[in-house]
Amino acid sequence: MLKYSDYAKLDGIAAAEGIRKKEFTSAELTACAIDRARHINPSINAIVHESFDLALEQAKRVDSEPKLRKRSRVAGLPFLIKDLAEVKGLATTYGSALYEGYVSPQHSNIVAKYIEAGLPILGKTNTPEFGLTLTTEARSNGPCRNPWNLDYSTGGSSGGAAAAVAAGIVPVAHASDGGGSIRIPASCCGLFGMKPSRGLTVIGNTLNESWAGMSVGHVLSRSVRDSAAFLDVIKLNQVHLYPLPASPDSFYDSIHETSTGSRKLRIAVQFDHPTGETVDQDCVLAVHKAVEICESLGHHVEETAHPIDHSLAGRAMSRMINTYTYHSVAKRAEELQLSLVDCPLEASTLSMVKRGESLGAAAYVDAKNCLIAAERQLQDFYQRYDVIIQPVLSKVPPKLGWLDMDSEDLRAYGSRFTAYSGFTALANGTGQPSMSVPMHVAESSLPVGALFTAAWGGDATLLLLAAQLENAAPWQQLADGI
Repeated sequence: MLKYSDYAKLDGIAAAEGIRKKEFTSAELTACAIDRARHINPSINAIVHESFDLALEQAKRVDSEPKLRKRSRVAGLPFLIKDLAEVKGLATTYGSALYEGYVSPQHSNIVAKYIEAGLPILGKTNTPEFGLTLTTEARSNGPCRNPWNLDYSTGGSSGGAAAAVAAGIVPVAHASDGGGSIRIPASCCGLFGMKPSRGLTVIGNTLNESWAGMSVGHVLSRSVRDSAAFLDVIKLNQVHLYPLPASPDSFYDSIHETSTGSRKLRIAVQFDHPTGETVDQDCVLAVHKAVEICESLGHHVEETAHPIDHSLAGRAMSRMINTYTYHSVAKRAEELQLSLVDCPLEASTLSMVKRGESLGAAAYVDAKNCLIAAERQLQDFYQRYDVIIQPVLSKVPPKLGWLDMDSEDLRAYGSRFTAYSGFTALANGTGQPSMSVPMHVAESSLPVGALFTAAWGGDATLLLLAAQLENAAPWQQLADGI
C-alpha cells in the first residue's frame, strides 16, 4: 500500500517498478496523484481540465493486464497532457477563449502513443494562448503559478506541465516545444526538459506537422531516466515526414551503458546573448557551474562565438509561426462564422494573426530557406563540437504579469519577449536536440537551468551527458514554495 507522503518522492521509473513488483497498484498510485492534485492545484492552477474518473478507469485496466505492465516500462503512471494536444472526449481549448466548449473527437498521435503505453490521463495542463509565449498566463484559464514561489512565472508554454511535476502532482507530464516551451519551464521550475531532434518522434497533434516541424512533443520530468524512458515511448522506428535520426534501440538502456559513458565530448560554451541583450548574473553563473561539472567529468570545454546570425533565423521563425497562427485561427473562425477581428483573442495573438494574413508565399519560402541555410552553417559548427552550452534565458523567472500577451503596449511586450529569450528557439528552427538541466538556485530562491544543444540526431549524446550531470550534481527534486 502506497502512503500519500511517499508518493511525491518517487520518480516515474521508481513508481512504475513499484507497480510491476506489486508493492502498490496503478489505481493506488493514481488515487494519490488525484489527492495531491485536489490539494495543490488550487494554489498553482496547473491543471485546467480534469479527467480523474477516466484516469482511475485506465489505471484499473493497467492493473488487470499483466502483459501491458511487462511490455511498457512506464505503464500505470498517472500522467497529464498539455492543452495543445487532444484527448478524445476531453475539452481542448489551446489556452484560448476561441476554443471554449470544444471537445476533442480524437486523440492526437502522441496521446495515442501514451495511452498505448498504459498511462492513466488525469487531465490537461495550463498553457498560454496557442502556446505562443514564454509564460503561462492565458486570459481564458488564468495564470499558472511557480511552485517555488507562487508570485512568479512557471515559464511557457508548457507551464502547467512544469508546475504539476515540480509540485509532485505527477512525476512526468507531456509538454511540447516550438521555441523553448519545454526547456524554458524546465529552467524556471527546476526540472529536466529536453526537446528531441526533428523527425525522431511522432508528430504531437492530429496535423501532419506542427509549425513546419519546429514544434516537437516530449515530457518534463524530475529525473533524466524518466525522460529517456518516455522518449522510447514516442520515438519513430521508420521515416515519417522527415529523415529519421540515428538512435539507439532504447534511450533508457543507453544512459545505463557505462561503456559509452567514457567518451569525452568537445563542448563549446557561450555566455553572452546572441543579439546583445544583457544576461543576468544568475543565468551566467548557471552556465559556469555547468562548465565546471563538465570539465570535472573529463570533457573538453572552450568558449566560442555564436556560429550564426540568430536575429535572421529568429525573424524567419516568427514569419512562419505567424503564418501558421493565422491559418489555424482563420480555420476556427470560419467554423464559428466569425470575422478575424471578432475572434476572442489576446492582443499579441491578434497581432500575429494580422501579420500572418499579410505575409505572402514568397515571404514564407524566404523564411524556410533562411532556416535551411542556418542548418547547413550549424552542420559545419558541429563537425568541431559535440555540444554547446548556453544560458536558457537572460533573466531568472519573472513575476507574473511581467510578460502579458494581452498588453495594450505590444511594443513593450515584444521588447521584453526578445530580451528574455533568444537562446532556445534556434534549435527548433534547425531541428536539433536541446535540453535544460537544473544547475543553480538564484538569490531569489528560484531555479535556473543551463542549455545544452547537440547536432541533429545527437539525442543519445545529450541524454548520456545529462545522466552524468545528474549523478555528479543531483538537483532538488521538489519545489518547496507551496
